[in-house]
Amino acid sequence: MTLLDTLLADLAQLGDHLRAAVVQLPEEGWRTPTPAAGWDVATQIAHLAWTDEAATLACDAAAGDAAGWDELVLKAIADPEGVIDAEALAIGRSAPHELLARWDTSRTEVATALWKTSGKLPWFGPPMSPTSMATARLMETWAHGLDVYDGLGLTAPRTDAVRHVSHLGVRTLGYSFANNGLEPPAEEIQVTLVLPSDEVVTFGPDDAPQTVTGSAWDFARLVTQRVHRDDTDLVATGADAEQWLRIAQAFAGPAGAGRDAR
Repeated sequence: MTLLDTLLADLAQLGDHLRAAVVQLPEEGWRTPTPAAGWDVATQIAHLAWTDEAATLACDAAAGDAAGWDELVLKAIADPEGVIDAEALAIGRSAPHELLARWDTSRTEVATALWKTSGKLPWFGPPMSPTSMATARLMETWAHGLDVYDGLGLTAPRTDAVRHVSHLGVRTLGYSFANNGLEPPAEEIQVTLVLPSDEVVTFGPDDAPQTVTGSAWDFARLVTQRVHRDDTDLVATGADAEQWLRIAQAFAGPAGAGRDAR
């Protein structure tokens, strides 16, 4: 099994878990607020559906059919701050069964498209490989899923899919610093994390002078800005490592404010 196969399988599992949490919700349940300010359950699912659809259009463009992607880019140019959220909010006003059906379709189609795609996909930032796009879709599905579970008062399933979110969080270390107008650390930082299955994963050299250790679950929550640094079990050794945990951001866009400490 290739890495892409593993990512798509884990992405499907995360989507199935989240779908099971919302499929029986009554109409008012879809209007339940989530920890993301201004976003209810419907908006969270709508955002996932919209972004899956955008990724599928990017796959089409990589295969030579760029019409849909080009139209989407023109919308983004016309409204660079609101194109994604405006679309998500519009879909979120749909009837819940229609919204769920739309997400069912979009998450199936993007998985199929990614599996068939070779080469780089266009995106709103740098072009991405199918593997990188699959990782990004997994990260978003997991993170927005956390918001839904929290909003509904449910416990999120703890799976080792956080391995991929954690890997993305490590890869975006330099981006996190640059996105906050800071110089990335000159020294490497080793990250050692414990997955929900108790497997230990390590990123970075053994002789790194600075380290981060703790649970992969908390690290993934932190780099997706779903938890405040002070509410994690993460231990940083070194000033750069600690500063990174204060500004870590595994997703594109302006530096986020993160969540308040409890």
